[in-house]
Amino acid sequence: MIKPSVEELTHGKYNRFTLVLATAKSARMVTDEYIAQREKAEQMLLRKETDKPLSALIPKEYRDDKAVKTAIRRLHEGDYVISNAPNSDGTVAEETDPAPVEEETETTAE
Repeated sequence: MIKPSVEELTHGKYNRFTLVLATAKSARMVTDEYIAQREKAEQMLLRKETDKPLSALIPKEYRDDKAVKTAIRRLHEGDYVISNAPNSDGTVAEETDPAPVEEETETTAE
């Protein structure tokens, strides 16, 4: 059995088709992040900024896990959310967006 279940991921709001599209889009975002991390690591090696191997410079999450597995985990944890974004023609498309990050505000005592 696959964990988390479809019901846990959709929370009763979305159908399986929407979940598949959201997972595919999220997996593409994870793959793009991996590519960016790998390019950055390769540039560091070319400039001889480090003597570490390439695999040590790329975060384990991108290097070892499959993109779909990471995408499902991020959807389940709320790092990515499924949002209804209106298209230019007025129809609604299901999109996957990174979850908004709440900024911490500092309070000062006077």
